[in-house]
Amino acid sequence: MATKLSADVLGNIDHKPPKQGWMDTKPEFLPGTYLYPVNPESLKAIGAPGAREWNPTESDWKLPADWQGTIKAGIKDRLNRFRSFKLFMDICVRCGACADKCHFFIGTGDPKNMPVLRAELLRSVYRQDFTALGKVFKKMAGGRPLTEEVIKEWFYYFFQCTECRRCSLFCPYGIDTAEITIIARELLNLIGCQIDWIGTPVANCNRTGNHLGLQPHTYKENVEYLLDDIEEYAGVRIEPSFNRKGAEILFVTPSGDVFAEPGIFTFMGYLMLFEHIGLDYTWSTYASEGGNFGFFTSHETMRKLNRKMYAEAERLGVKWILGGECGHMWRVVNQYMDTLNGPATFLEKPKSPITGTVFDNAASTKMVHITEFTADLIKNNKLKLDPSRNDHLKVTFHDSCNVARGMGMFEEPRYVLQNVCNNFYEMPPQTTREQTFCCGSGSGLNAGEYLEMRLRGGLPRANAVKAVHEEHGVNMLSCICAIDRAVFPALMDFWVPGVGVCGVSELVANALVMDGENEREYNLRGEEIPTAGDDDAGEEE
Repeated sequence: MATKLSADVLGNIDHKPPKQGWMDTKPEFLPGTYLYPVNPESLKAIGAPGAREWNPTESDWKLPADWQGTIKAGIKDRLNRFRSFKLFMDICVRCGACADKCHFFIGTGDPKNMPVLRAELLRSVYRQDFTALGKVFKKMAGGRPLTEEVIKEWFYYFFQCTECRRCSLFCPYGIDTAEITIIARELLNLIGCQIDWIGTPVANCNRTGNHLGLQPHTYKENVEYLLDDIEEYAGVRIEPSFNRKGAEILFVTPSGDVFAEPGIFTFMGYLMLFEHIGLDYTWSTYASEGGNFGFFTSHETMRKLNRKMYAEAERLGVKWILGGECGHMWRVVNQYMDTLNGPATFLEKPKSPITGTVFDNAASTKMVHITEFTADLIKNNKLKLDPSRNDHLKVTFHDSCNVARGMGMFEEPRYVLQNVCNNFYEMPPQTTREQTFCCGSGSGLNAGEYLEMRLRGGLPRANAVKAVHEEHGVNMLSCICAIDRAVFPALMDFWVPGVGVCGVSELVANALVMDGENEREYNLRGEEIPTAGDDDAGEEE
């Protein structure tokens, strides 16, 4: 792996297979290619096993006593609990249809990042210990013993999978390699081989209600700073409510939206939209996190963190839940919620108090996505919009994996964008909607020490952005995921300089014509809005 982060170096990728067989090729833990191990105090905080100080670059990982027995018992337990896991271990014919579909394989050229071979890292141990053929013929049957080197390989490669599920789209047998990654990470978690950018956010969320560990008063203070900015740029003073019992709607969004750019501009967009339509809603400073990093830890932790939103909705006595722009929050709600904690019978089927639309798709989870909520408002002419305020932007849209492949939301964000900006361009069709490329940093991989791998994994998405940047002059990449908003700026600066990043709700707020607003000279970023007479304002290149 290269240590110098330059586009020329990282873009020079060798996809030739190594001369050695894959079982004999060991990973190299070089800077930028692996993630830091979890702080042991974070594991202790949630009662997770295996808390200890260890270093991936050292030969001794200080694995717990009888770690092999723990892993094998974990595999057996999950084979019994999850029928899909058993099927995925048995039915793969190693056809390779998924091989070139993974962004990490495309960006690294490492064969073990082919989904089929990444799954073999776990499947080989399964064959050796859990199939009759493997017990007898061992390596000849594709089996291998569970050793410390195998654990190191798992840690290296199963944290080079963002669980985006693009590979599953192309598998003729319907194998979901993301589910295999989920199980592999659960097994690693049983022996304390977790990464810090997952384990510590989970501990923070368990302790204070959000991944950042923000206390309720800090959360509220951060929101108040954003209210001041809205008043300065739009001339409207907004007074949201917190922890208010009896509100009609509980709004939940990722905590990253309240403290860092460009997420804060999306958060300001929520505030302005709700003020514009007079929505009866409240925020919770206790369930102040929509994102669910438990999804990358274990099914049990995922269940616990999902439950906190619903427990708070029940405590406050709201009718239903509205959720912000987040990726894995929505995949958990859409694909896992009913099995984990549902159905939420104590809430009502969501009905828009503004349009009267009943969201039948949320009849069980009682949770509506902000983008479908906004699209419904626009369709029913409930928003006053001036899309020309975004004319200085030429916008494309990234289908966030968990919202697109995970819940099938493709058209709503495009409908919103086409109504709030005049210059919208699609990336190549084989890179959008169901076939969307991942940001390269999801599922807890968005850590600073992992920048090289993030840039490599994000290369396919960046190439698609580059295509519309060069053809249409696109200068803004919009999305509806907090992790995307957090990681895309570095990716764009590296691969496609000149392209910014925003949430869809930010563009909605820029276009909103608010009652009592001043003359809008600035957008939510404090940037001067070009007027129609300015050079290049909204002109096609």
